[in-house]
Amino acid sequence: MRVPQFDLTNQTERIQAEIHVAIENVMDHRQFILGPEIEALEKDLSDYCGARHAVGVSSGTDALLLALMALNISPGDEVITTPFTFFATAGVIVRLGARPVFVDIEPESFNLDVAKVEDVITEKTKAIIPVHLFGRCVSMEPLLKIAKENNIHIVEDDAQAIGARTDQGLAGAIGDAGCYSFFPTKNLGAFGDAGMVVTQDEILFNRLKKLRVHGSTEKYVYEEVGGNFRLDTLQAAVLQVKLKYLEEWTRKRMAHAHTYDSLFNNSVISDDNVAPPEIPGNNHVFHQYVIRARDRDSLRVHLKEKEISTGVYYPLPLHLQPCFQSYGYNKGDFPESETACDEVLALPMFPEITTEAQEYVVQTIRGFYS
Repeated sequence: MRVPQFDLTNQTERIQAEIHVAIENVMDHRQFILGPEIEALEKDLSDYCGARHAVGVSSGTDALLLALMALNISPGDEVITTPFTFFATAGVIVRLGARPVFVDIEPESFNLDVAKVEDVITEKTKAIIPVHLFGRCVSMEPLLKIAKENNIHIVEDDAQAIGARTDQGLAGAIGDAGCYSFFPTKNLGAFGDAGMVVTQDEILFNRLKKLRVHGSTEKYVYEEVGGNFRLDTLQAAVLQVKLKYLEEWTRKRMAHAHTYDSLFNNSVISDDNVAPPEIPGNNHVFHQYVIRARDRDSLRVHLKEKEISTGVYYPLPLHLQPCFQSYGYNKGDFPESETACDEVLALPMFPEITTEAQEYVVQTIRGFYS
């Protein structure tokens, strides 16, 4: 049996007719830049996640960059985040001349260890970027308290967790700004790069809109230097269609996670060999189903030989990336993140995966450790 890590085939075929109509509408009106579908998607998404405002942008990376720009993150500032995340989270900090200040992760959730955040706050700290990694929410209540007490902004990296719920609301709509990625393999994916920034703050919303178009509110008049962060109208049209199915796809992802959990519980695989992720209620939407595995790299080769595709997110923590050497971080500084990089393995996960495929994956893993 061949089991891909992710497969868009069935999903795309099911809604293909609706997608074609949406694209044809754009072709008819030919407003390919900031067309009416942009504003419509912004309203739909802000309503969905419970934010007052949304600004469509060109990618998840640009969403983070734009949010930090709008919050005046500047050279010499410090921004706290996790070293166990995709490069863009720290890359945008550095692009603005600020310093990324890393805090280690919780081993169970893979998320920022909020209990360690206050230890690294200085007078230069201007923002915190919690990453809701793999689809599971960071503990936001204590983080909000820390931010308020220290007058620090929170920019949520919600690239992998759209639809995840917390007691404070949906991920992304809790902090000062929330940043979504619509990369094609995300839970809500476009047909190319796309992103969104949401906020409850109208002043911040207006600044985000201005900076999205080079810092202009009047054609050819620029009040400050922004960027070209516009979302394509065609991508917005595709996302409008797909957003209607997001809750259904999320329920399926959660159900598949419970199936994996049950299969592992009944597999007699030792906990010393494989540790499935915790399933903490409805605040995990399982963009990835990530296990910890002994001899991870050998297991991955074994699975590939059996035509099972997997992913490693991430093989090297950010504090050890070559481009960040000048910040003085060393191996051993964040042991939980470093251990995770050696152990994590993302198993096949997408709404249309079958129970038979999941059974084959777990049986193959059991065979490796037998």
